[in-house]
Amino acid sequence: MLGARGGWRALRRCPSSIFSSSSSSSSSSSSSLPREQRVPAARLRVRQALGAREAAGEVQVQGWVRSVRSQKEVLFLHINDGSSLESLQVVADPSMDSRDLTFGSAVEVRGKLVKSPHKMQNVELKAESIRVVGPCDALSFPLKAKERHPLEYVRQFPHLRCRSNALGALLRIRSEATAAIHSFFQDNGYVHIHTPIITSNDCEGAGELFQIETSNETQESAEKNHFFNVPAFLTVSGQLHLEVMAGAFTHVFTFGPTFRAENSQSRRHLAEFYMVEAELSFTESLQDITQVMEDLFKTATSAVFSRCPRDVELFHKYVAPAQKTKGRLEQMLKNKFVTISYNEAVEILKQASQTFAFKPEWGCDLQREHEKYLVQHCGEVPVFVINYPYDLKPFYMRDNEDGPQRTVAAVDLLVPGIGELCGGSLREERLPFLESRLQRLGLSDAYQWYLDLRKFGSVPHGGFGMGFERYLQYILGVDNIKDVIPFPRFPHSCLL
Repeated sequence: MLGARGGWRALRRCPSSIFSSSSSSSSSSSSSLPREQRVPAARLRVRQALGAREAAGEVQVQGWVRSVRSQKEVLFLHINDGSSLESLQVVADPSMDSRDLTFGSAVEVRGKLVKSPHKMQNVELKAESIRVVGPCDALSFPLKAKERHPLEYVRQFPHLRCRSNALGALLRIRSEATAAIHSFFQDNGYVHIHTPIITSNDCEGAGELFQIETSNETQESAEKNHFFNVPAFLTVSGQLHLEVMAGAFTHVFTFGPTFRAENSQSRRHLAEFYMVEAELSFTESLQDITQVMEDLFKTATSAVFSRCPRDVELFHKYVAPAQKTKGRLEQMLKNKFVTISYNEAVEILKQASQTFAFKPEWGCDLQREHEKYLVQHCGEVPVFVINYPYDLKPFYMRDNEDGPQRTVAAVDLLVPGIGELCGGSLREERLPFLESRLQRLGLSDAYQWYLDLRKFGSVPHGGFGMGFERYLQYILGVDNIKDVIPFPRFPHSCLL
């Protein structure tokens, strides 16, 4: 597919005869020729065509019809190919109209880009031929022209919902956010690691696991061997694998699917989601970790706002207008995030005027109601909570050695309306400390390889993980996290 510059270079190389005007009769005869005999035309995406600043020669645009309006002297179409929220206006002779040219039909239009008299667009496509590639029964098609379908409605059609404006915008935003995250790490010298999806480690404390069995394993006796000779799980985190790589590369990251088997179908829960994770070697400061988290968030968000302004505006204006997300995020991008300790957080919660379902006490984990209150208390800005109780966190987090109220160098990033977005820590690089804790937990044998990492060239290091869908949920102001994934798991069994 031609890029924007490539497309226009192709236009300049086209023979001059392509740019000459032709009558409607010659257009009809051209469209009736076998495809292999037609004069080649530069193929443009809708986004490329809309970005044109001047008229051009013969082009070809393919997409789906978003609206049809046939008048006595002119036929108007709007077509979209998913490359932008805006559609390209096609102007054609009424004789090109047909019974198959309906909302939702797939078409191929050949013609010339001409200057548009309409103030809202630079150019429009003056059609010389229109070919219906795939007809669509507009009456039975669940999506209707010129209707703004709520997310609750399109959720019923997981196989068709990507053709709606909201889900199309969401998928373009996902794509740009993914590219921005990769660019951030690559620009800062990180090596991208593909961590395994099927694994035998459970990344202690990271969540409930899906265990993998073959279709006939469940019918066999428990004495028979597992497929992999040991129990295998869908990964809940790539962290431990990244720590291995951090022993050879100072900065590594992964970005891939992770799975949690909590038995919940709430608006906040996904069984399958994408996780951004990073590990940094030669760092002894938790502030180094929080700075990368903050820089990643701001860089990716700025890139999405810059590259998908109309798509983001659709969510902020029509999907979640009450959230006032845009103004809050723009202000957040200008300011430093707030940092408080777990001790400070508990004191703030204890002094709160509101009553919590879970009473805040030192040594107890922060619940979502606590997280939301802390963000409100700090002025509705992202908040880093650092140094959590030792007994709350997994074995790999670094002991702060700080007296009777023992803590570890852990951090959670809390954001408005969501709660926890990122979690991370300094890792325990000191062999005696790690050996002692694993022994107390009865995990020494299972994690002997992890101890080896501390025996051979161990360095202070740390890392973090960020849920990608939760990130999108926050920047778009969406209430239900299932509305920011491409394929919901229900109700169609074919998409399970």
